[in-house]
Amino acid sequence: MAVNASIVTRDTDVIASKTGNIYESVFIVSKRAQQLAIKTKEELTQKLSEFASSVDNLEEIFENREQIEISKFYERQPKPTSVSLDEFLDDQLVFRYKETEETI
Repeated sequence: MAVNASIVTRDTDVIASKTGNIYESVFIVSKRAQQLAIKTKEELTQKLSEFASSVDNLEEIFENREQIEISKFYERQPKPTSVSLDEFLDDQLVFRYKETEETI
């Protein structure tokens, strides 16, 4: 997944053209970004939980280095909003509207 992590000016007309409404498009992108953020946080928590120990010893310094490397890896990844916006613009996201019931 090649995502440009730098700041990019986006054309709002292109984003809005996918749904016909800029607010709907932003809502869809934000929901996908939340999904990606939760998934990434779960992965990071799982990897860091392997290093959890209640005993302080000399090996802790080495373990902390490994923890730092893992954390740096996740910090270097592109932000979930950038990934989800690129997925949206590349038509990789599938979204649907909930059907609403009309009451009289």
